[in-house]
Amino acid sequence: MSQPIIAIRRVSKAFPGVQALADVSIDVLPGELHAIVGENGAGKSTLMKILSGVLTDFEGELILEGKPVRFAGTRDAEAAGVSIIHQELNLVEQLSAAANIFLGREIRGWLGFRDDRAMDEAAGRLLRELECEVLPRSLAGSLRVGDQQLIEIAKALSLQSDILIMDEPTSALTESEVSRLYRVIERLRKRGVTILYISHKLDEIFHLSDRITVLRDGKLVRTLSTKETSPKVVTHLMVGREIEAIDFGSQRKAADVLLRVENLSLSWPGHARGWRLKDVSFELRRGEVLGIAGLMGAGRTELLECLFGAAAERPTGKIELLGQPVNFRHPGEACEAGIALVTEDRKRLGLFAAMNVGENISICTLDQTGLAGFINRSREWRIAGAASEQLAVKSSGLAAPITSLSGGNQQKCIIGRWLLTQPQVLLLDDPTRGVDVGAKAELYRLIDGLVRGDKAQGDKTSGGIGVIMTSSELPELLTVCDRILVLSEGRLTATFSRAEATEHKIMEAATLGRTALAAVS
Repeated sequence: MSQPIIAIRRVSKAFPGVQALADVSIDVLPGELHAIVGENGAGKSTLMKILSGVLTDFEGELILEGKPVRFAGTRDAEAAGVSIIHQELNLVEQLSAAANIFLGREIRGWLGFRDDRAMDEAAGRLLRELECEVLPRSLAGSLRVGDQQLIEIAKALSLQSDILIMDEPTSALTESEVSRLYRVIERLRKRGVTILYISHKLDEIFHLSDRITVLRDGKLVRTLSTKETSPKVVTHLMVGREIEAIDFGSQRKAADVLLRVENLSLSWPGHARGWRLKDVSFELRRGEVLGIAGLMGAGRTELLECLFGAAAERPTGKIELLGQPVNFRHPGEACEAGIALVTEDRKRLGLFAAMNVGENISICTLDQTGLAGFINRSREWRIAGAASEQLAVKSSGLAAPITSLSGGNQQKCIIGRWLLTQPQVLLLDDPTRGVDVGAKAELYRLIDGLVRGDKAQGDKTSGGIGVIMTSSELPELLTVCDRILVLSEGRLTATFSRAEATEHKIMEAATLGRTALAAVS
């Protein structure tokens, strides 16, 4: 074996009430793609933040190309040739894509003035390398999560680092964007770049990696050669037990219509196409999980936002909830009527970063915890604690800062928050983004229990609720959903039952061009 380019020696890191890492030692070889896997809370992201200079207070030693290093911050790490693509997006929404890519490293021209044209040109080249259609001057805040993720990747590529850390880089990308990223990774590896890669998607890990290191509960379990192991072995090492195949038992029985949508359209001012959604019609029944599939820009998120009263423009068409026409002007009205939405962008739209775990869970049900305008803290904690226990949230307690939790556990808190509202219709926008394989199985069973009407959900949802769920992972939709709607460029192109649906059929419907779409309409 060649000398490691990075040697991690007996690294430990503790947060209040949580031992995130304990005596971890790993060698990373030059030019390899080394995967780091583990359940949520295993310590993967913490280790990568130490390597990239985000966290500077830790025990142990880092050795870079044979020399001990101690980064004082991310700039120090970048100067040494180490950069990171974070799982959670870190963009300035009010700045353009180009400005975000070169933030703090602006290209300067004559007399030291910032050269916006040069930055736009350089950003354009990076985005084209990613086969991304985002314009360099597009405001980051106006872009969807998947496009923002590509900007984060472009930012890291602009540093031309020798060592690149990718923390869940595909969590917000669709299948086609993932294929593009694979091609970029292949080009980076040909240039000799060493890549540390975190993902919960084992198919990605086995497709890309040379070696796999497994962490569990902050400790090193084992490092294996990818060619000499299997997904089943790695999963067992991650969770300490076998993850059984998901079996929901008897077939679900859809009942009465909860939600009816007719000719729903959403305009797109200033865009050549003119619409984000065009004449979308469907029904959701009680006791049913309805999947929404489609590529980036197909309108999946926009559809859920229209149903929740959160669309950028006022939609047209007809929406009926429990047989009554509704026209929500604000998410508060949708929530009061019995609709809940778990957004795809938990950091920007889901979390209250200044609040703790308990407060993040209870925020939508304060009416159940208050008396005479005051919050009964013990009752609030009891309600939030029950939701936390139901979803198996890993934390040091309800008083822990929400930002101290792993991404997957943060997502569980948001889902728990909305379940406390006892909704009739639950909208899930890519709910397992950044969630590990074991936690995914738990969420799938939870969704199944909700639509079947498990007694734990209370009288209001007896008989089951209806769930509409989007996902960038087709196998997930095929596992969980009773029916799958497919969107392409804002139009409904196909509807499949569970028995009819296949990945091939869904992708075929999702990639219909405009000529075919005209025929559909």
